[in-house]
Amino acid sequence: MENSPPPRTSNLDTEAAWRAFEQRDRAADGRFVVAVRTTGIYCRPSCAARRPRREHVDFYPDTQSARAAGYRACLRCLPDAVARDRQAVADAIAAIEAAQGPPALAELAERVGYAPHHFHRLFKRATGVTPAAYARACRAARTTQALAHGQSITQALYEAGYAGPSRFYADSEQRLGMAPGQWRRGGEGVRIDWAVLPSPLGSLLVAVTPRGLARVAFEPDARLLTAAFPAATLHPATGDTLRRLAQAVADAGIADPQLPEAARRTAFIEAVSRGWLAWQAAA
Repeated sequence: MENSPPPRTSNLDTEAAWRAFEQRDRAADGRFVVAVRTTGIYCRPSCAARRPRREHVDFYPDTQSARAAGYRACLRCLPDAVARDRQAVADAIAAIEAAQGPPALAELAERVGYAPHHFHRLFKRATGVTPAAYARACRAARTTQALAHGQSITQALYEAGYAGPSRFYADSEQRLGMAPGQWRRGGEGVRIDWAVLPSPLGSLLVAVTPRGLARVAFEPDARLLTAAFPAATLHPATGDTLRRLAQAVADAGIADPQLPEAARRTAFIEAVSRGWLAWQAAA
């Protein structure tokens, strides 16, 4: 707009912002807004509207700055809703992490004020996994923590939020990669293939067995496996196993960079885990 103040872009790479806008990159939503001088409208980077010419575009770090410059929100992509959506996802993540058992989708959606179907899509778009999958990741982490701290299997299953042993034992084969008793005995009699793989969030240690996943963690030091599983046989992954592990990491979605780092890592670990387990089930 002709009389608008210049946008505050000191910390914004405008060329990268333009590329994200051209590609309708949803991951850029909330990191900046795109203001079109010829229409007086500001949009999300992912807006589906026709792209204006580069010289007609300004970038602002947030919606407040764009409004102060005289622009109004796009009625198609609703850029002002980005902050509310992100906060809803963050609140749901906190609720899942604090819950004793996996919360129902309807319960989470009601808590943050969205319809269940819409919130399911919103959560998956922001994190790369569904609310139920995120809850499974949290439960798996609580299970391994409880067992690592010396709790009995019965204590561990209730600590992790299981209502009873049947579901726990059904999950543990895949999520521990072995029977719970073997896990507590340091992987007794189990072969574990492992690799440390690069990811967008840091080096990821992935350790697998013929039954499932023994460990998936942002721990680049493979010596931790020896400490955790002193009775197991450890082998660096090779061949098809290594290729499949690398593919599972490459296929994992990246969560909204504005979400807490711990939540992004939890979601990424779950996406990698599901990718590997899906391949293992089909093999």
